[in-house]
Amino acid sequence: MAIITLTTDLGDKDIYQAALKGSIYKLLPTVNIVDITNSVAAFNVQQAAFILKNSFHYFPEDTVHLIGIDTVYNDHTKYLAIRYKKHYFVGADNGIFSLMFEEAPEEIVEINIMQDLKFLHFPLADIFVKTACHLAKGGKLNEIGLPVNDIENKMNLQPVIEKNLIKGVVIYIDSFQNVITNITKEFFNSVQQGRRFVLNFKRNETINHLSWHYNEVPVGEKLCLFGISDHLEIAINKGNASGLLGLNLNDKVIIEFQ
Repeated sequence: MAIITLTTDLGDKDIYQAALKGSIYKLLPTVNIVDITNSVAAFNVQQAAFILKNSFHYFPEDTVHLIGIDTVYNDHTKYLAIRYKKHYFVGADNGIFSLMFEEAPEEIVEINIMQDLKFLHFPLADIFVKTACHLAKGGKLNEIGLPVNDIENKMNLQPVIEKNLIKGVVIYIDSFQNVITNITKEFFNSVQQGRRFVLNFKRNETINHLSWHYNEVPVGEKLCLFGISDHLEIAINKGNASGLLGLNLNDKVIIEFQ
């Protein structure tokens, strides 16, 4: 069965999500629609990119990932369909693809499906749906668009190495209020090289031990670990790390090696 995933900022209380899903089922009644999330903060391309980048590879090859973030029509934004690591992605060329992809896609086209004026303010239910269903049925990219080489570029904020320090920032806070930084496991290991470390963050809090799982410390105690995204997380076992530790998006964290 063909799969189309949704990553959007449409929320759950309005008609938009229903309109999107209904439009898909009209064109492809047998498709399996999977919500990755419809709760991305409005227009937050960085948040959507982090979620989809760390989840798409769990799906089967040839899954179509429809991205509904900042898609309202304007004269400058292109709509793209992309083949990357044997998956398809459909979305606006607003920088999200450069934040998600670690290497060049296999194929990119600018979608040239005619916009239905009825859906001018909501291309998700028209151009994006038609494209996603075409691909889910096994259609080719070159049948719905013209090849392009460049995508809009946005840069992820990278951690910085300074002497015996890594300086990073908080890039995501999940539903459990775990605090996720921009420091990856690979980056950490390349700098640590077996040395001891101290993780410093707000309120003069420190952690000097990497945990393997959340229950490795007593309930209510703080910890750090590399989670499912392979990014360094600060958490509290069965607690609210963001609120209790005062950590918010873009706050700095510093790892000192000894």
